[in-house]
Amino acid sequence: MATKIRLQRHGRKGYAFYSIVIADVRAPRDGKFTEKIGTYNPNTNPATVDLKFDRALYWVECGAQPTDTVRNILSREGVYLMKHLKGGVKKGAFDEAAAEAKFEAWKADRQKGLAAAEAKLAADKKAAAAARMEAEKQANAKVQEKVAQKRAAEAAAKAEAEAAAASENTETTETNAEATEA
Repeated sequence: MATKIRLQRHGRKGYAFYSIVIADVRAPRDGKFTEKIGTYNPNTNPATVDLKFDRALYWVECGAQPTDTVRNILSREGVYLMKHLKGGVKKGAFDEAAAEAKFEAWKADRQKGLAAAEAKLAADKKAAAAARMEAEKQANAKVQEKVAQKRAAEAAAKAEAEAAAASENTETTETNAEATEA
């Protein structure tokens, strides 16, 4: 029986979530499978992979052929590196302890890279928020400036109107005083 390691789609429309399964080549995509060895969620940043490492390694060593996407996932998780290191142990290139040490060093380096990527994402998000805040402050300052100009114009118009009214009152009083004198 030819077996494949492939993705089985779940989730709603536009928000796919996958199971990583071992299935017969002839089985439908979402149909019968032999074993579920993990999950893959591409909706998170970075994509989340939950994999049963030992079972994935077992099936790869047994000859199960992964699809392209699953091959990339398995490679990123280190399954193919471990298969390669186990091959080196079988050939006598190095012992089991050296293989484990190489794998652990690779895993630590990978974790450091992931932590750096997450820190960069967080810093970019913080910088974007600061930029938005600064833009909003500038927009608010422009609005306050326009409001201040409008209020100053209104105050000047009101003062002018009061001055005009006062001058009319003085003219009226002067004309009334002239009329009473005459």
